[in-house]
Amino acid sequence: MAEPLPDLIEEFVSDGTGDDPAATLTTLVGQDDVYIATLLESLPVERRIAVWDGLPRDRKLDVLVEMRSDPREILIDVIQDDEWAAIFSDIDAEDLLELLDSLPTRLVDLAYAALDAQQQAFFREATAFKDDEVGHWISHELLVLPLNAKVREGLRLIRRNVPQHCDTVFLVNRSGQFSAAVKLTRLFGAPEHVPLVELTEENIPVLKGNDESTSASLQVQRSGYASLPVVDENNKLLGRLEIQSAGELINEFYERQVMASAGMDEDEDLFSPVAKSARNRAVWLGINLLTAFLASWFIGLFEATLQQVVALAVLMPVVASMGGIAGSQTLTLIVRGLALGQVTSANFRALMVKELKVGGVNGVIWAMVIGIVAYFWFTDAILGIVICLAILVNIVSAALAGVFLPVILDKLKIDPALSGSVILTTVTDIVGFVAFLGLGTLFLL
Repeated sequence: MAEPLPDLIEEFVSDGTGDDPAATLTTLVGQDDVYIATLLESLPVERRIAVWDGLPRDRKLDVLVEMRSDPREILIDVIQDDEWAAIFSDIDAEDLLELLDSLPTRLVDLAYAALDAQQQAFFREATAFKDDEVGHWISHELLVLPLNAKVREGLRLIRRNVPQHCDTVFLVNRSGQFSAAVKLTRLFGAPEHVPLVELTEENIPVLKGNDESTSASLQVQRSGYASLPVVDENNKLLGRLEIQSAGELINEFYERQVMASAGMDEDEDLFSPVAKSARNRAVWLGINLLTAFLASWFIGLFEATLQQVVALAVLMPVVASMGGIAGSQTLTLIVRGLALGQVTSANFRALMVKELKVGGVNGVIWAMVIGIVAYFWFTDAILGIVICLAILVNIVSAALAGVFLPVILDKLKIDPALSGSVILTTVTDIVGFVAFLGLGTLFLL
């Protein structure tokens, strides 16, 4: 049973276990590669390197593959040149694809030379696709038989080997084009002379190599199969996308979305150099500063109003906050819908109407609550009405912006998860301040 990760981090950081290679080996024996990779990412750089040095050389490649790129690159930089030949001795095309963005060109060439001819061909095929296309991530371990095969050939094939997460035999014609699939469970008990084409699945989904990897992964998860066939534009069978890879791609996508919402890279190391982290985050802070100045400029237009009605300044954060929260809820929903392919031109209008209704209902309810609170707080009925109207306008506007912004950004090929929240905050701040201060000027002065 794996020791809880926090306890192990404490052991390696505070007790100095990582300084002794023998102790490292004893502590980590039996742990899987993902666990060790997560541990290494959790350690300060000096400890990380010490623990890495204590790992058996035959496990280092698998651990590197499981790590994020930023912490992985720190280890790649300290590995001696004479170690790489041993590390790459058992590398395959899928491992090299995982490491491709982290390795310098000289090491990519070295790793490629270590592949056999078939693995080199697989690597070339995969790199012909972008890393956000499913063809880049397919598995070549699959069960394939000709279209005229019978049950006896299928049973003979699965007795030799069944790859992990493989529950179907793919049938291809003489040109290598995918034709059909047969569930392995259909072979058991069937007469050996029966052609496999009589046992095929009726509606197995087929993926194209240039399909977007996240949507293709979701298809695998929803299909009920352990893997789905992947074909090229001529329907030639390239490989399969299996459920484990699909899950990893989806997890990476959502992690990327979460990190992007703060303007950060999902591969950022917990212990990356201060200068690098500061540089990566400075751009986002600068963008936020510009939007803050823009909102401040609109506030400055009502300086005279604020000087005469101080209560408006006290209540301004309430208006901005309510609009920001309402907008972010709608934005998050739409971004998820876009990612899952659920938002299209066909249902956009209905979705917009629904979100406007939700914004209207919440706007009325909370506008009344805040208006009553403001009235009792400042004993000013007009002020209560002003903030009531401003909250209603801002929440409805936030719902509208939350629907339109991610769709527009997606059309412009800009990641809505990365840019949407900053733009939305600016919109809700400006609309809220202008509505509140404008109504205040109109009714209170």
